[in-house]
Amino acid sequence: MQSNRNLRIALILAGLVSVPAQAATAAADQKQLMQNYEKLLQRVEQLEAANKNLEAKLEQAPAAAPAAAQAAEMTERVEDIENQVLALKKPADSGIAIGASITMVALDAVKGTTTGKDDSQLNYLADLEIEIPGDSLGKLVSFGDSKFFAHLRAGQGDSLANLNPTLTGTVNSSAFGLTHGDESSLILAEAWYQLGMPLSQGQSGELGRVEMTVGKMDIFGFYDGNAVADDETEFFLNNVFVHNPLLDSGGDLTADSFGFAPGVNVAYINDVNSVNFWKFSLGAFGSGSGAGFDDTFSGTFAMAQAEYTGRVLFGLPANYRVYGWFNDQAIAFANEFDGETENHTGVGFSIDQQVSRYVTLFSRAGYSTEGKVKFDWAFNLGAQFGGAAWGRSTDRFGVAIGWLSPSDDFKSAAPTLDVDGDTVADFGFAPNGVETQAELFYAVQLNNNFQVTPSLQWVGQPGGDDAAEDIVVLGLRAKAAF
Repeated sequence: MQSNRNLRIALILAGLVSVPAQAATAAADQKQLMQNYEKLLQRVEQLEAANKNLEAKLEQAPAAAPAAAQAAEMTERVEDIENQVLALKKPADSGIAIGASITMVALDAVKGTTTGKDDSQLNYLADLEIEIPGDSLGKLVSFGDSKFFAHLRAGQGDSLANLNPTLTGTVNSSAFGLTHGDESSLILAEAWYQLGMPLSQGQSGELGRVEMTVGKMDIFGFYDGNAVADDETEFFLNNVFVHNPLLDSGGDLTADSFGFAPGVNVAYINDVNSVNFWKFSLGAFGSGSGAGFDDTFSGTFAMAQAEYTGRVLFGLPANYRVYGWFNDQAIAFANEFDGETENHTGVGFSIDQQVSRYVTLFSRAGYSTEGKVKFDWAFNLGAQFGGAAWGRSTDRFGVAIGWLSPSDDFKSAAPTLDVDGDTVADFGFAPNGVETQAELFYAVQLNNNFQVTPSLQWVGQPGGDDAAEDIVVLGLRAKAAF
């Protein structure tokens, strides 16, 4: 009886160990799959025969309760193996990933409007993203994975109007529309191809990989990322906390009207060590009119970034990014009406660091090193708190504060600056302070696909004017994602 028990246990272990390895091989080779399938069936038959033999012996010795329990467990294991065999026969996943979402935002400016009109706003934003994996280039070169990505975007509605003048006052980064009125907008926002090329050195092991991306893309999908502050449909609405303010609403990045541009991006990624992840990126993109496929090669926006992902503080995950940029088609704040361009350069960083099980801190900064800009440095910081701390594991609470400092050029020009030529000064004051922006939100995840997020925004000393009334905006965002 003891020998049968040992034989039974050996057979069970052999079956369980062999299944995962055979499953992995089957995914790569259909012919091998069938061979493995036949071997598994033979093993199942052997296990069933052993089980029947054991059951026969148990009938002769009914008092052996532990043996009966072991027999039942063995039967369950046999059924598990049969289920795994059936799973191997199912067709493999195509790998095509499709995501869709629609976001609606309602805002109401309860303080800080220049008139009593247009102090509320409603808009929607819809996104459809498709990612299709591609084959390698074959056996001629040892190139790795590739993929094609397309992004369709539609929307309607503008951001709030008639707020006190600010240095960069996009209180609703989700606003998207080609025209005013009843017409919705639909564009092909992104369409790019990415090729990954693994690097190796003989028998010494992997050296990482290189990724090359070509097409029309969102530059912020590759640069200035942040785990808790880079998506206006999930986190903060105010543009100051979505991207580096100097690059985006500050104007140093001159993509098309919707933030997309054609270009090429090359990145070296060293992720052989699963704990420490390094990435170095360099990209060149169409700028100014070239971003809209007019005179594509007449101007360039170039950006370089070094990124580290790993465990820095308290053994918890973090992302650290430092970068610099150059744009020879940027527009000075005094030339917004006539469109005359100049060179703009700058540097910045974006950090997110988890500091406890439920808390992640973030910070972002930018400094202008060349060009006439409204503000020449920006800094913000904030935190996101996971709802598991108060029994709501899928909820999130976020808070952030940021500062924008007017440049010396803007301080001198602001009292009389009339960019639109209507004989009325655009600002009409001399900036003497630092514009402060703050936002908090609470995201309530109602189910796997739907969340509702109330928010509160505050802007102090808008435009750097300490005499201007503060701006207060209430918001409500609803998002459905699939």
